[in-house]
Amino acid sequence: MIRVALCVDLSPAQTSRLRVGLEGAELVESNELAGCDVAFGNPEADALIGATSLRWVQLESVGFSEYLNLDWDKLGQRLTLTNLAGFFADPVAETALAGLLAMARGIDELLHLQATSTWKGDPVRTRLRSLSGNHVVMVGFGAINQRLATLLAPFNCQITPIRTTTPVEKMDRALATADIVVCCVPDTLATRGMFDAARLALLPKHAVFANFGRGSIVNEASLADALNNGQIGGALLDVTEDEPLPTSHPFWKCRNTILTQHSGGGTADELDKKIDVFLSNFTRFRNGEPLVGIVDMKRGY
Repeated sequence: MIRVALCVDLSPAQTSRLRVGLEGAELVESNELAGCDVAFGNPEADALIGATSLRWVQLESVGFSEYLNLDWDKLGQRLTLTNLAGFFADPVAETALAGLLAMARGIDELLHLQATSTWKGDPVRTRLRSLSGNHVVMVGFGAINQRLATLLAPFNCQITPIRTTTPVEKMDRALATADIVVCCVPDTLATRGMFDAARLALLPKHAVFANFGRGSIVNEASLADALNNGQIGGALLDVTEDEPLPTSHPFWKCRNTILTQHSGGGTADELDKKIDVFLSNFTRFRNGEPLVGIVDMKRGY
């Protein structure tokens, strides 16, 4: 009998649905991996080393940087990791569009004014912008940015996709004329700190920097300085290096900044949909078919 370790916090109803969907496999309702063949969720990285019976882990996330430092030359001989690649594309893209529209149309500022019963409509009006015709540089062109590009189509934006194969010089030339930069790249050695002070200085003064990938790709002190000094126009940040963001972090008080607190991929039925993905892949696992979403540990995505 296949034993499945449950490493996700589910409601009793969701757990019951999962058990029924496993069709006779044993569900172990704990993070204990010993003796289990499969794990659903994100178990502690070190626990994978001693779980010698484990053959497959279905992560409940897209990211898996916490597992990169394990010895995959050895672990990879018996263990496969799958992630939720593409799972969050729609909600994250919608959050990005909502945030960009809010910043362009001053909704964020108007909400602050509303909270203090302050009327400043005319001064705000003179600072508003339109998304129409904007040059949007998309750093990383996976499922999220591809979906966002579709959502931006009615605005007739000029989209410049930056892929892993794009020469750095081409990316930097594109950044110099960007109205908006949207980053959706994983945390890898190649991406960490890619937006340092020098690269942020390439952006036009009105440009908005949006990050829906990983907080590690930007030097946060440099970004905070660029925002507060008026070097760039604003920031839309779903991710930060430390989460929750410390109360003392400068981002909380940066000018023209919206923090969406890593909620961008959320929906009310998120866990139910994750169960659906797992059960679909579990059927493949049980039937000896190729799994969907296998991650390449050497590439980091």
